[in-house]
Amino acid sequence: MAFTQRSAESRARILWQARRHFAEHGYEGATIRNIARDAGIDPSMVMRYYGSKEGLLAAAASFDLRIPDLTKLPRDQIGMTIASHFVAKWEGSDHNDTMTVLLRASTTNEHARMRMHELFRTQVLAAFRPICPPDELMERAGFLCSQILGVAITRYVLKLPQITSLPVDRLLVQIAYMAQHCLVDSLPEKAPPEIVANLVEGKDSFKEARLWA
Repeated sequence: MAFTQRSAESRARILWQARRHFAEHGYEGATIRNIARDAGIDPSMVMRYYGSKEGLLAAAASFDLRIPDLTKLPRDQIGMTIASHFVAKWEGSDHNDTMTVLLRASTTNEHARMRMHELFRTQVLAAFRPICPPDELMERAGFLCSQILGVAITRYVLKLPQITSLPVDRLLVQIAYMAQHCLVDSLPEKAPPEIVANLVEGKDSFKEARLWA
């Protein structure tokens, strides 16, 4: 077997195990030694290929969202198209552990957090820019990402029973509704100034009533 082929196969085994360990144990809990052991590789080879644990995380968490071209769709189909795209990635037989790796690691690791920012800037904004008014792009894209990431975290990382128990058809229509609202529907009116003022001053009625106590 050629050296380059052996090297490629070794890297593939390392990345496979790295994704599994990072997804199951998070960045802090995963170790180079355990990843190398399960990959059947000497730990020194992992360091040779990737330089450090952060370098391994960067390689393991590298992926393309492949958001479809939304400019050719009827406006009323945008939400369902986005929902179908992400649900297919999440629920398919080739479930993308890379997503889980990045979600878990980004809560504790600065490199992973910056990778999430990069994905938003280079892939999400690029996909939504052609269909959103320029002055509304950041708000619309940002809120949609918060919804999609929220579903992903609660279903695949936290495994919240109320979300993991949802059948795929309900998951699909709920995400489609959110996506359509965030990207296509008119943005809501501004909040009443007096409520905003109370929030800024820390005097909102929720706090005064101690509803969160």
